[in-house]
Amino acid sequence: MNKQKAALLSIFSNTVLIFFKVIAGISMGSVSVISEAIHSSIDLLASIIAFFSIKISSKAEDNDHPFGHGKYENVSGFVEALLILLAAALIVYQSIKRMFEGGTVENVSAGILVMLIAAAINFVISMILLKAAKRTDSIALEADAMHLLTDVYTSIGVFIGLILLKITNIPIIDPITALLVATLIVKTSITLIKKSLNDLVDSKLPDDDISKILNVLDSHLEITMYHSLRTRKSGATREINVNVHVFENVSLVDAHRLSDKIEEELNNVFPEESYVMIHLEPETSIK
Repeated sequence: MNKQKAALLSIFSNTVLIFFKVIAGISMGSVSVISEAIHSSIDLLASIIAFFSIKISSKAEDNDHPFGHGKYENVSGFVEALLILLAAALIVYQSIKRMFEGGTVENVSAGILVMLIAAAINFVISMILLKAAKRTDSIALEADAMHLLTDVYTSIGVFIGLILLKITNIPIIDPITALLVATLIVKTSITLIKKSLNDLVDSKLPDDDISKILNVLDSHLEITMYHSLRTRKSGATREINVNVHVFENVSLVDAHRLSDKIEEELNNVFPEESYVMIHLEPETSIK
């Protein structure tokens, strides 16, 4: 499944779940179930943002975007993380309001069933999205998957809370459960914000990726030394810039072939599209 189809699947599943959660939450008068509906509504908005960001980021480079449109995915991931925080804030507000105003929850069994079904559906969809995100190295799709995976945890939390409510018949359990849900959502949001910001501010590639690049460079005996390695990530695209020294008597043709060979090997190491810029220098230029 490609990135766009995976994003569409997320949009469809969120739409269906919102419908059932809203009906269940209103009929029950349950703030925890309504909180889950709010959470899914934010998830739907995030899925729509992810879909369009993936669509735009897949466009080829143009005059205005010579390095492509990959950063749109990073922006999308950051916006989605902020939306998760918004969902948490809304849930906290509704929970505290219920604590002070009070209220009863009816038809608890229906809510238990809806939460169980929601958790199962979101788990399956999130695993599909995470698999697609890993294969395509998509931060936008990963953020969308994390939304749904958080929804799994929160649905299970509400499920447990409703069971306790059914057993004990203590109304305050409902808003307390919703507050615990909000705590889980905030944790996920912070993780996504950190990850998306790393690429937005052009942080270097992870150490594992750097090691792979160095292994390719070290494998060529024609290279006497290399320096000024600069890396960053734009969406799924890795950008690699490095200065490479070769022996002075190496011909321009051979040096060019070496450069092409290194680019080819790096593109094999990183199956996603990569921009590789190699600046060749003769050995005598070393000072």
